[in-house]
Amino acid sequence: AMSKSAVKISSDLLSNPLCEQEPGFLEMVTAFDTAMKRMDSFNQEKVRWLWLEKGTPGFSSVFPSLNMAVKRREQTLQDYKRLQSKVEKYEEKERTGPVLAKLHQ
Repeated sequence: AMSKSAVKISSDLLSNPLCEQEPGFLEMVTAFDTAMKRMDSFNQEKVRWLWLEKGTPGFSSVFPSLNMAVKRREQTLQDYKRLQSKVEKYEEKERTGPVLAKLHQ
C-alpha cells in the first residue's frame, strides 16, 4: 500500500502545471516517478513470490501466526458446516420432545 501511495504521489506531481513550466522540475519528477514505479513493481513481485513460495521463506515461515490463524479458521469453518448440517437435519424431522431438545442444544 505504501509503494502504491508513492506511485500515486509521483503521478500527481507529473500532472502538476509546474512540470510544464520548469524542465528541471519535470526531469526530477519523471526520475522520481520511474523510481516509484520500479519500487512498486519490485514490491508486488516479492509479495507474489511470498504467496507462491511453498518453502522457506514463504509466508508460513515469515508470518507463522498468519498460518496458524488460517488453519484455525478452516477448522472452525468445517465445525460450523458440520453443525449446520445437523441443525438442518433436526429441522426436517418431526417436532417431538427429543428432537426439539437436540435442536435447541
